[in-house]
Amino acid sequence: MPKRLPSLLIAAMSLTLSMTATAAELDPKALQAQVADAERAFAKSMADRDHAAFTGFLSDEAVFFGGGKVLHGKAQVAAGWKGFFEGAAAPFSWEPQSVEVLASGTLAHSSGPVRDPAGKIVATFNSVWRQEAPGVWKVVFDKGNPACDCAKP
Repeated sequence: MPKRLPSLLIAAMSLTLSMTATAAELDPKALQAQVADAERAFAKSMADRDHAAFTGFLSDEAVFFGGGKVLHGKAQVAAGWKGFFEGAAAPFSWEPQSVEVLASGTLAHSSGPVRDPAGKIVATFNSVWRQEAPGVWKVVFDKGNPACDCAKP
């Protein structure tokens, strides 16, 4: 048996295991669940009044739209949202209703209702998440839209 054969077999087995792990990591349902869990934890930071936890979900390149202005970068978004964490009660809450992930597993979109403290839907949020490390999702874009107060046809 040639001396290189064992090392070639080990390399081939390592490559096969690596490809299997990659396929498992790109399971769409698993990735959707990761993003939904991240979105719920992000929302929980508001409910818990934990600005530091909120900031931890922001990408360094985060862009948030709202209030007639655009906030660029993690520091600006964190500073711009600091006021929402003042006071004992959260001024609003949100939860993911839908999550879609690119086939590459690198970006995801989440959206859902935003509720006032009484539970009334006042807006819909749309967030784009980026997987910055295996299983670590950060918000890169976020924009809310007022709830439609229109008559249904």
